[in-house]
Amino acid sequence: MTITTSLPDALVAQLSEYSKKMNLPKNKFIETALRLYLDHLKKAEYARSYQMAGQDQDVMMVAEE
Repeated sequence: MTITTSLPDALVAQLSEYSKKMNLPKNKFIETALRLYLDHLKKAEYARSYQMAGQDQDVMMVAEE
């Protein structure tokens, strides 16, 4: 799938700089960065669900049994 988007000039400059340093095409750099960010969000969401479960009295009662 092809996606077309626009980015701020400063971000494009950083993308160019780091993709050259890492010897990666820009699209692969963006793919990797997006994958890492989405994984981070998923882990944060998972942690939040545990925090919320820890505050739920019913869940805590079941856990103690």
